[in-house]
Amino acid sequence: MHFRFDQPAVAIRPERVSRDQWCAPADKWRFSIDRRIAIFTGMGWATALIFILGVANFAINRAVFDSGHPLFDRLPPTSRRLGRMAALVSEFAVLFFALLLSTQGWPGYAWAYAGYTLLNAGAAWLIMSRRV
Repeated sequence: MHFRFDQPAVAIRPERVSRDQWCAPADKWRFSIDRRIAIFTGMGWATALIFILGVANFAINRAVFDSGHPLFDRLPPTSRRLGRMAALVSEFAVLFFALLLSTQGWPGYAWAYAGYTLLNAGAAWLIMSRRV
């Protein structure tokens, strides 16, 4: 075998490596922690917007239930507790499916969820300002 110093030496590959693996692209990630950046950038603006609006919706629900509205005072404590839990579970389900659909390539759900948040905010304003 003749070596030339101006060119790199040919790498000796083990016999167990198939010919298809020789041409496979090298993994561009040096460390496993580098993959987290790619996961976040792949989520997109729609997912981030839905997440932020979801936090706002949970805060709106909390504010409405803690507002001390006379309608809530007339309910028995068990109904109040079950109503609060049902509202939070349904809010979570809507948020979960909106996030799921946005990550699967449906960014239009961000606008639908923004409209849902505006309706929630309007209803909360009506309840907390005692207009209802």
